[in-house]
Amino acid sequence: METRHGKSVFSGVAIGKLFIYKKAKQVVEKHTVEDTEAEVARYMAAKEKAKEQLELLKEKTMKDVGEAEAEIFEAHQMLLEDLDFVEGITGMIEQDKVNAEYAVFVTGEQCAAIFMSMDDDYMRGRAADVNDISNRLIAILSGTQVSAEAMPEPVIIMAEDLAPSETVQFEKDKILALVTQKGSANSHTAILARMMNIPCIVTADIDLDPELTGKQGIVDGFTGNIYIEPDEVTAAVMEEKEERKLLLQSLKGLPTVTKSGKHIHLYANIGSEEDVDAVLENDSEGIGLFRSEFLYLGRDTYPTEEEQFQVYKNVISKMNGKKVIIRTLDIGADKQADYFNIPKEENPAMGFRAIRICLNRPEVFKTQLRAIFRASAYGTASIMFPMIISVKEVKKIKEIVEEVKEELRKKDIPFGDVELGIMVETPAAVMIADMLAPEVDFFSIGTNDLTQYTLAIDRQNQSLDDIYDPHHEAVLRMIQRTIECAHAHGAWCGICGELGADMELTRRFIQMGIDELSVSPVFTLELRKKIREAE
Repeated sequence: METRHGKSVFSGVAIGKLFIYKKAKQVVEKHTVEDTEAEVARYMAAKEKAKEQLELLKEKTMKDVGEAEAEIFEAHQMLLEDLDFVEGITGMIEQDKVNAEYAVFVTGEQCAAIFMSMDDDYMRGRAADVNDISNRLIAILSGTQVSAEAMPEPVIIMAEDLAPSETVQFEKDKILALVTQKGSANSHTAILARMMNIPCIVTADIDLDPELTGKQGIVDGFTGNIYIEPDEVTAAVMEEKEERKLLLQSLKGLPTVTKSGKHIHLYANIGSEEDVDAVLENDSEGIGLFRSEFLYLGRDTYPTEEEQFQVYKNVISKMNGKKVIIRTLDIGADKQADYFNIPKEENPAMGFRAIRICLNRPEVFKTQLRAIFRASAYGTASIMFPMIISVKEVKKIKEIVEEVKEELRKKDIPFGDVELGIMVETPAAVMIADMLAPEVDFFSIGTNDLTQYTLAIDRQNQSLDDIYDPHHEAVLRMIQRTIECAHAHGAWCGICGELGADMELTRRFIQMGIDELSVSPVFTLELRKKIREAE
């Protein structure tokens, strides 16, 4: 037996034969052209052909996977028409008198490099989309279009990398799992795999020896392990794991209630628009933490109100009436954007961050609030504010919220009934929770920062791992007090930090009276099982 490892982007176990997929290598040569006008026309014709192909892929994806996932190819069509991309290619043809294939190749490489240089994982994942579009154009121009190979039986596909267009061309019922040497958790191929409920591992240290095709393999999407020609003991363990996942799948659609009948709202945490698909796939009851920072990262200027509105609207609409709790901007500390011009700080975790920035820059804050309130007309939205330490802050926030609502009313712009809440993640907020609760509709406990600040331990400092204890009684007592203060003043209370998914504490949280737990989508069904087993 041979064991390999990679990064899992969707859990599950796949057992079956391996299939080594190798795409035809495109060799792009540089040629001088005399008739640049004709060469630009040739490129434009290829662009139109690519749009037609992407439309067919969109229709196939809509049929095989879902409407939301088909939007990937809408994004590809938009990228194909991107002015910078198009002008980069035509400009190179006209100025350098080169063939269209070479101009597409160079421009595509440059665009992909820009995405790869960004700090944000999601934006880096878009480099693969640029490469996919470039390869499609080059294939059309050179007449080397290659379709995905037909597979006689369900297999585990192993490849260097897979473009979204390649992934959807495989017959869905013939894919047991996807394993690639490259890729990322934020690539559209990984997103497609999650939506197709297919175990997927990226950045795997695998060999792509054609002789592996047909050999028995196992993909463990829980650990990221790949077993080639597994022994009987490993096979038995993996089969048991797969049975457990099937059992969890059977919990979809069931209420999240304890044996005594208490309903716990089981929500999910997300960090981008694309994560909504995983929320729905794992049957979460809502979104308990929508981190909005991704809208501000990987760019040179503040996102506009319209940009933000479209994202919030899409997420809220997709959730189809289920609650979406959007956390306002939490830039600072470990998340930086140069255009904010935040001075370097010795201790950024306790510095100019989160709500402190928003209240210091009210126009930035109001832009986000206007976008959220506008989007709230399309479903059920709530807003929560991070890093609160005083009643004064909450009152100021509520004043700004009322200003925003009045602005929208004057323009006859509709908005919904939006709950307002705060994140309780500082000892100060815990100690005055009885004063804060009357001001808001809910509390959401951010246990990551609360633990850090309570224990006076930087959670990024690995040398302190031995004494960093999220189960510390001081932390648990703070959670208990927060819940009691919320309930005493008619507010509900949830947990959106990592402790929410800590199954060792689930029963204790229920005993404390917690109303909601919000976790990564992959933990939803496991947590539902734990809650349904509790008294």
